[in-house]
Amino acid sequence: MFDFLSDVKDWVCENPVKTLALVGAVAAAPVAFVCAPAIATVVGSTGILGATATTGATISTLNGIALTNASLAALGGGALSAGGAGMAGGTAVVSGVGAVLGGAAGAGAGKAITSD
Repeated sequence: MFDFLSDVKDWVCENPVKTLALVGAVAAAPVAFVCAPAIATVVGSTGILGATATTGATISTLNGIALTNASLAALGGGALSAGGAGMAGGTAVVSGVGAVLGGAAGAGAGKAITSD
């Protein structure tokens, strides 16, 4: 077991950029998951989604939980009843994007730290 830990330590020391990219992605994904409803609400209220909800209303004209639910569903490819992935899909999209951005930020930090 201690050989494994030694190997991990060696890999981390030899690959600081990859390590920080991984740490950034692992740290950002759950934050994005928890914040997905708020993120979707902001995106939906700006009109960027430009879509209509399943009810036929324009998403940016909705408010409250209807705005949140419609925005998450739009990000997930549409409501389940319309063949999309629904709110769960929207949450997965926001979480995935958050993980990618966290990984990119971690890699950028790693490059800045290791550059001579």
